[in-house]
Amino acid sequence: MKSLVVGITGASGAVYGVRLLEALAATPVETHLIVSKWGRHTLEHETGMGLDEVHALADRHYGPGDMAALMSSGSAAIDGMAVAPCSARSLAAIASGLSENLIHRAADVMIKERRPLVLMVRETPLSAIHLENMLKLARLGVSILPPVPSFYNEPRSIDAMVDYTVARVLDQFGLRQETSARWQGGLGRRPAPSDD
Repeated sequence: MKSLVVGITGASGAVYGVRLLEALAATPVETHLIVSKWGRHTLEHETGMGLDEVHALADRHYGPGDMAALMSSGSAAIDGMAVAPCSARSLAAIASGLSENLIHRAADVMIKERRPLVLMVRETPLSAIHLENMLKLARLGVSILPPVPSFYNEPRSIDAMVDYTVARVLDQFGLRQETSARWQGGLGRRPAPSDD
């Protein structure tokens, strides 16, 4: 894995895209960032970070309307892509092959070139439409990775929950990082709860 696109859409959970970029900075992977129009608003609202700050986390960045950007062609040397988070609208556009913006087009390229694509779909509850779109993409080899926290690792903060999910995204690209506790097998014995 030499280069990855990170797309940040307008769904809640912009912190996943930020933490993914921060984690990738500790690897030799070149990062290419695209933030959608509503991704920018959500990013600023949820993290307090400006677009320039997030751009600084990536090696290269592109505007969502830049359809001539590097990753809009399958001939470009891009090895994979993660959309973190992925809105239901982006999920639908990608599943339908509608390149409304550069995130959708880059995802379309990943699918047609059979390169790894991870979608952190961020929606709840899920309708039959969402599920059908996810199933359609999963059958094409896309990794559908909703940001679902684990509790076996006893997270002590929201940051720990985010780091766990980001580590799972990196796993999809063969980039193993020990940013959070992994399952070691077996269940520990805990004291029985008291009646107090």
